[in-house]
Amino acid sequence: MTATPLDILSVNTIRTLSIDGVQKANSGHPGLPLGAAPMAYVVWQRHLRHNPKNPKWADRDRFVLSAGHGSMLLYSLLHLTGYESMSMDDIKAFRQWHSRTPGHPESFETPGVEATTGPLGQGIANAVGMAMAERALAAIFNKDGHTIVDHHTYCLVGDGDVMEGVAQEACSLAGHLKLGKLVVLYDANQVTLDGPASQSFTEDVGKRYEAYGWKVQHVKNGDDDIEGLDRTIASAKKDMSAPHLIIVNTTIGYGSPKAGTSKVHGSPLGPDGVKETKKALGFDPEKQFFVPDEALKNFRSALTRGNELESEWNKRFEAFAKARPDLATQWKHLMAGELPKGWDTNLPTFKAGESLATREAGGKVLNAIAKTVPWIFGGDADLSESTKTHLEEVKPFDGAHGTGGNIHFGVREHAMAAACNGIAYHGGLHPYCATFFTFSDYMRPSVRLSALSRLSVTYVWTHDSVGLGEDGPTHQPVEQLMSLRCMPNMVVIRPGDANETTEAWRYAMTHKNGPVGLVLSRQKLPTLDRTKFAPAHGAAKGAYVLADAKPGKVDAIIMATGSELVIAVKAYEKLAADGVAVRLVSMPSWEIFKAQDVSYREQVLPKACTARVSIEAGVTFGWSTWLGDRGIAIGVDRYGASAPAEVIYEKLGLTAEAVIGAVKKLLG
Repeated sequence: MTATPLDILSVNTIRTLSIDGVQKANSGHPGLPLGAAPMAYVVWQRHLRHNPKNPKWADRDRFVLSAGHGSMLLYSLLHLTGYESMSMDDIKAFRQWHSRTPGHPESFETPGVEATTGPLGQGIANAVGMAMAERALAAIFNKDGHTIVDHHTYCLVGDGDVMEGVAQEACSLAGHLKLGKLVVLYDANQVTLDGPASQSFTEDVGKRYEAYGWKVQHVKNGDDDIEGLDRTIASAKKDMSAPHLIIVNTTIGYGSPKAGTSKVHGSPLGPDGVKETKKALGFDPEKQFFVPDEALKNFRSALTRGNELESEWNKRFEAFAKARPDLATQWKHLMAGELPKGWDTNLPTFKAGESLATREAGGKVLNAIAKTVPWIFGGDADLSESTKTHLEEVKPFDGAHGTGGNIHFGVREHAMAAACNGIAYHGGLHPYCATFFTFSDYMRPSVRLSALSRLSVTYVWTHDSVGLGEDGPTHQPVEQLMSLRCMPNMVVIRPGDANETTEAWRYAMTHKNGPVGLVLSRQKLPTLDRTKFAPAHGAAKGAYVLADAKPGKVDAIIMATGSELVIAVKAYEKLAADGVAVRLVSMPSWEIFKAQDVSYREQVLPKACTARVSIEAGVTFGWSTWLGDRGIAIGVDRYGASAPAEVIYEKLGLTAEAVIGAVKKLLG
C-alpha cells in the first residue's frame, strides 16, 4: 500500500489541527505532533484495532503516548477518528480549566487516553505492564480453540523516554519476558528541550535494545514514508518472538520555520509561524481548526471498522460463553472489577499469643486470596524470601505464553511499580508488588501516578522501620511513612498485628479508587488476644478503640500504629493498673480514619480529651493532626542505626516507659 494524496492530506490535518490547539492555548509542544504525525497516522489508520464508540472495549489494541508532552497529537487523533468525548470545542480548550485536553494526557479525564503520561519513561513502562496483562489474560481465557484476548500494545516514545532510567528498567524486563505483542515506535528526532540530543545522548539506542532482547527495525524517513512505516509495523506484528522497537527518524517541527531545532519543542509557533507552517503543508494559513471533508471521512472510517471489529469479537465471546460458561462468568466479574462471592471467607484468623511478623501474616493472607481470586497478579523486586509475597501454588509468569502469576521483576523497583500501573490501566487483573519500605523512594514517581490516576494497585512494603535492625540506617525507613501519607488519593495501612494485617489486605482488595500501601514489619509481633481487646475488624475504619478506660471517663489517649502497638499495649496495661483512665487507640490508617464521619471520629478521639500521646517508629511530623496542641509525639526524628532492633528501640526511646512518662507529664 503506497501513500496517497489522501494519506498526505490526513497526516497534515493532524499536524495543523495540533498546532492550532497549541497556539490557541499559547502553551504546549508543537514539535512532536508535527514530526510524529505520519507514524501516528499509520498506526491509527492502518493497524490499531479500536472502536471510538466504545473506548473501553476489552480486546482493543492499546496505544500509549509515552512522550506525553505531545498530547495534542493524541487529542487530534481522538477527535478525527470519532471519539464522542473529544469534540472540536475540547480541542479548542487545550490546557484550560476542566477541559478534556489537559497539558499531558490523563486517563481519568479523557476517554480514549489509555494512560496518564508526561513524566518521561512512565508511559513505555506502563505499556510493558499492559503487554504483560494481555499475555496473562490470554493464558487464562483463550481455551478450547476460543480466542478472547488477542491485542497489541503500541507505544510512541521520544528521546527523553529512552534516556530515563525507568524506561531502561522496564524495557530490560520486557525483553527478558519476550513480550512479542509490544510494539514501540521511537520518534528519533535527535532534539531535546535544551538543544541537539547529541550534547548529552550519543549511544546507539538500537544496539542497546537488541542487547535487551528486542527486535529492532529502522525507518529512515519518518517525515513522509507512509509505505515504509506501514510495512515495518506490519512486519513487527507478525513476529511474536520478542518486543519490537521501530526507530523512526523524523524532523521535529516538520514544515515549520523552526523545524529541526529545540525552539519548536516546548513553545507555540506564534501566529506567523503557524501561518508559514500551514502554507508549507498546503493548507490555507487563514483557516483555524480546519478539517478537510475528505480527511475527516478518511479518519471516520474508524467508526465502521471499529464497530465491525467489536461485533466480530462479541460473536466470538458468545460462542465462548456457551462452551465455557464458567470462564465467561469469571471474565465478566474481573472486567467489572468485581470479586467472587465469598472470596474472603477463608482469610486466616491468627491465634492470640502467636508471635508473627506482619510480613509473614501478609504472605499467608495473600496466598489465601490467590486461591479464590485467580486474577491477582504480581511479584517483587527480587525479594520474595523477605517480603513473603510469593504465591506458593502459582508458577512464575511466562511473558511469551502468559502462564503463571508470580512476576519476577528483578531489582527494578521503579519499573515494577510503573508496570503494575500498566496492568491496572489495562484492566482485568489486580496487580500488587513488593519490596523493602525504604525502597519505596525508588518507586515514588510511579506510586504518585497511580494515586493521581486512582489505580487499584496494592503496594506491599516490608521491613517497615528501624525495627529491621542490623542492616542499619540505609535500609531503615524513617520519613517514608509520613511522606506517603501526604500523597493525595493514597491509602497507607500499617497494621499492628497479624489479624490487623488480614483486615488490611481485605481493604486493599476492595478499595477501587486508588492505590493502597501495606506497610509491614520484619520483626515478629505478638498477636493480640481479642477476648481482651477489640476485634481486629475495627481496622477497617482506619482507627478504633482497642482498649478503654471505664465508661464515661477518659483522661488520656494513647495512639499507635504497626509494631509500636505492642509497646502502647504495655503502657496502657501499666497505666490502667495504676488507676489512670486511659484509652488505647490502634490507628493503622490515617486516610481511612479521615474518611469516616465526624461522629465516629469523635467517638474514637473525643475533643474533650486533650492529653494525647502517639508512638510510631518514624518522623513525628504530622502527628499534631491527631494530637492537637497539647499532645506528645514519640517517634524517630533522625536516621536509625545498625544494632539489634531491641537495642535501637531502647536507645531511641521507643519504649512503654517513654509512653507512660509522656502520659503522666500531660496529666500533671
